[in-house]
Amino acid sequence: MNHNLLEFDMTVGRQKPETIVHTGNHCPFCDREKLENIIDREGSIILLRNKYNVLKGTDQFVLIEGDACHSDMPEYPAEHMRKLVRFGLHHWQKLLACGRYEDVLFFKNFGPLSGGTIRHPHMQLIGLTAPTEKISVRPEEFDGPVIYAKNGVTMTVSDQPRIGFWEFNLIVRQLTEDSLDTLADYLQIGTDYLTHHFHKRCNSYNIFFYHHEETIYVKLMPRFATPPVFVGYGIRVRPTNYEDIVNEFHTLYGN
Repeated sequence: MNHNLLEFDMTVGRQKPETIVHTGNHCPFCDREKLENIIDREGSIILLRNKYNVLKGTDQFVLIEGDACHSDMPEYPAEHMRKLVRFGLHHWQKLLACGRYEDVLFFKNFGPLSGGTIRHPHMQLIGLTAPTEKISVRPEEFDGPVIYAKNGVTMTVSDQPRIGFWEFNLIVRQLTEDSLDTLADYLQIGTDYLTHHFHKRCNSYNIFFYHHEETIYVKLMPRFATPPVFVGYGIRVRPTNYEDIVNEFHTLYGN
């Protein structure tokens, strides 16, 4: 069976800076005057080519979310958060449509268990020139009890999680100014919930963007140790108390 498999260039990887564990290290995203290969910018938001292109056969890009190193989405002013989402989706779709790539990954790492190395808030885009398989999107993995729904955007908690336990989803069926603003607002609520209310040991999360049949799907995953039954056997485990989480969102953020 063929699976998507990318080579990680260890020589380049050893040169990558790291500021999540070693917080005193120099942050390259704060040193804005030395940033190279900038593609676009809007205020403090910057898109540039990744200096450390560790995945062979890909083009990697970094989207720096702002100039505040120790901030994150929950702390952004609402207008900055909305601007960031519009900026990121615009460039993701532009890369998808350029004809160079078979697919483009768009995601965010936050925290020591997320797979990231730089604390400064940022997202990544990776253009895949020749994946072995099409990137899978299973709409059923985004189904589940509805937390919020507004302006064509639905926020759910997965009852068929991709990996296991808690996964939160956003489904955008039509891109409009209102739906993009709502998407940004729901992402801000979701990241605030994970980092301030979800679990005292939750210090990491990922955001993954997908596209499928004119619909954009977004998965917001709190990161802990991956369940061993999934690692070893591909068995997904789901919690039983969905309604408690839905009610907690409504208590914290309104109906």
